[in-house]
Amino acid sequence: MNAQERPPAVVVGVDGSPAARAALLWAVDEADRRREQLRIVHGMGLASKLGVHPLPDRAAVEEDLVEGGRALLAESVDAARRARPEVEVVDVLAEDDAPAVLLDDARHGDVIVVGSRGLGGIRAIMLGSVSARTSSHAPCPVVVVPDADRPRRRRGRIVVGVDGSDSSHRALRFGLREALVSESEVVVVNSWEVPLPADVDSAAVDAQSVHEEVFDRQSEEVVAGVLAEVIDDSTEHLEISAVRMQANPVEALLKAGEDADLIVVGSRGRGGVRGLVMGSVSQGVLHHARVPVAVLPPHSDETE
Repeated sequence: MNAQERPPAVVVGVDGSPAARAALLWAVDEADRRREQLRIVHGMGLASKLGVHPLPDRAAVEEDLVEGGRALLAESVDAARRARPEVEVVDVLAEDDAPAVLLDDARHGDVIVVGSRGLGGIRAIMLGSVSARTSSHAPCPVVVVPDADRPRRRRGRIVVGVDGSDSSHRALRFGLREALVSESEVVVVNSWEVPLPADVDSAAVDAQSVHEEVFDRQSEEVVAGVLAEVIDDSTEHLEISAVRMQANPVEALLKAGEDADLIVVGSRGRGGVRGLVMGSVSQGVLHHARVPVAVLPPHSDETE
């Protein structure tokens, strides 16, 4: 079997940071839930790191980077096997930077897992660089795991944002599959915002109430429509509930997902350089969530 023919896997990026360690622990549990291979990937970024050194020093620097990468992978493999001895573990060391290595290794049907670095300052622009670049271009779902001092207690709850778009259909399909393998309930979230009236006289207030009723009915129809299209024989037995609220979509998802194991959102993506910028909702949830967030890129539900 060559790399193209390998079975679906959970692919996790490691770099020695606390966020990456949290991602590794989440990934090994996910591989165990799915009964799939765990692929631990480290990208050394040789080109960028060697470029800052004089030519005579580069051979020694490269040797140190390779040695350090191998040691990091050995440590990560050992941690994964201690946590879940029954999971098959494969390690991958590559010369490119982390996003390129993850994208090169991942296949349709996989799940990529990365850590979310502290999202302050310049790094907030790229959401930790690896997570933003990977989520925009990946051929499969990407789960971004926040740094945590200790693992969160499992709640058995998955929150999925839906708005009737193709991207939210992808998100719900993934959320339902996660619920199957983790024996969780699914909470479907849809929200809307009604523009504030220009004045506060009685006519404006009455119009506001009418608008709210219309948006509420539309929200109910959106949720019912997405559920009807996505639920099938394998998922119809799951415990599924809906939360509809008048709120900003990011705020709604974060509120509903406070005590969840996972928040799932779709990403419309734009391809090329613009593909580095995900939708505002997925960006906002990734930036503020304190629980793992799964982002579903445009081609993430393809199987080939």
